Amino acid sequence: MEKYEQNAFQIITNVGMAKSSYMQAINEAKSEKFKESEDLISEGNQFLIDGHKVHKDLIQAEASGETVPMTLLLMHAEDQLISTEIIKEMAKELIYVHQNYVKK
Repeated sequence: MEKYEQNAFQIITNVGMAKSSYMQAINEAKSEKFKESEDLISEGNQFLIDGHKVHKDLIQAEASGETVPMTLLLMHAEDQLISTEIIKEMAKELIYVHQNYVKK
């Protein structure tokens, strides 16, 4: 597997794990397990950081003159990265709502 394909898969894998953590955090908040929810957000954040590091390395490589091929796989990885950022923010808001406004 070529270097750039590996980079794309690293991004996809890390942000996929982050997305799963964020979604699980929402489920925990729905069950009023707010400590677990907070821990899952933190876990997701670390996966997201790891995905961003790989992406940053690709940007730096291109900025230093290396040709980084724009493939459908890399576009998919970037799309997943962006959508996971949105899911993270929505998860935090939903957790806040469950913590402060939803009474069972």
